[in-house]
Amino acid sequence: MEIVDVVVIGAGISGASMAHWCAKAGLQTVVLEKDADAGGCMRSQRGADGFWWELGAHTCYNSYGALVDLLASCGGLGQLLPRQKAPFRLLVGDSLRPIAKELSKVELLLSAPRLLWTSKAGKTVRSYYGPIVGMGNYQRVFSPLFAAVPSQPADDFPAEMLFKKRPRRKEILRSFTLQGGLQTAVDLALATPGIRLDTQARAVEVRLGGDGWQVELADGSVLTARRLALAVPPSAAAELIKRQLPALAAELGKISTQGVQSLGVRVAAQHVRIESVAGIVPRSDAFFSAVSRDVVPHEHWRGFTFHLRPGVSREAALQRVTAILGCQRQDLVEVVERQVELPSPVVGHAEVVEALEGALLTGPKELYLLGNYFGGLAIEDCALRARQEALRLLAGTNVATAAT
Repeated sequence: MEIVDVVVIGAGISGASMAHWCAKAGLQTVVLEKDADAGGCMRSQRGADGFWWELGAHTCYNSYGALVDLLASCGGLGQLLPRQKAPFRLLVGDSLRPIAKELSKVELLLSAPRLLWTSKAGKTVRSYYGPIVGMGNYQRVFSPLFAAVPSQPADDFPAEMLFKKRPRRKEILRSFTLQGGLQTAVDLALATPGIRLDTQARAVEVRLGGDGWQVELADGSVLTARRLALAVPPSAAAELIKRQLPALAAELGKISTQGVQSLGVRVAAQHVRIESVAGIVPRSDAFFSAVSRDVVPHEHWRGFTFHLRPGVSREAALQRVTAILGCQRQDLVEVVERQVELPSPVVGHAEVVEALEGALLTGPKELYLLGNYFGGLAIEDCALRARQEALRLLAGTNVATAAT
């Protein structure tokens, strides 16, 4: 019976990062992915002609230190592409408007001084930012803008989780994407020698036995590993371990998540009637936000992804997309649908995470949890957590690591 050093379940940026650091340290690593392709929330739709656009995450920053370190370790810094300047627009009815023009300057001036003494601790996004920008401004502009970040209502999110100040790497582009899209980061990490990627391999249960972790797949096969990392949404992780570790599964079950349906379209540039934009945020519409490939301009094509509100049908979404872009249905050369599950934290989330960490550290020592539901919601939070868990894993071995 083959026993590998590490099995990672989930091939998004969290799982790919973990796998990279383990394999670089010399550990035989297998990554299991239930979908046909790796990428997770970093999914770039790529055409045979080389045109790509993002279906999920769309921007990285030079403050993403753990991600930059990963790219450097994978030899990927040469593939960074700058994002050209393009505006975000607020959609009010059928009109695209400059965000600044929708703000009440008087309300903003009167409210802004509160920033000097207001703390984020214990506050929701609404209760922290509303008094600072003025509640009128918040409802008209900031609430939709904040919802656009996680593609779900963010008013009740903990204020500390939505945005985080991080040190910047001045030698790196301030904001960037990658050649071939952000999924290239996942591709590079998974190309590390020592990693085997198995796609369309859905894990259904994990058990701890004498030889290590046994991972049962949907096809009935079983893979055994000395160490196990779960890089899947908390609900999926809870389902995998609920028989073996019910207490830890119960803690994972306390973390709320939200399914996000996205609709991506590719259109010839001459058929799109709107200006070049980085993205569109509606005040109230069938979608939370739309992001564009316009920040990496292409001579012939434009690509957009609309992150839909729950319950919006494909037909209704397509009608709205064509109306906003000013094109016809037949002009949509590609239409792609994608669904992911994202964290939906509320105030008190930090205490839930603290209990989860305690349950994890007092449980089996060779189990590792990854994702952006610990300290923050950004790509960087995925990469940072993966590096931390990789260091914890490697501390129990006698191999060297570059993850520091």
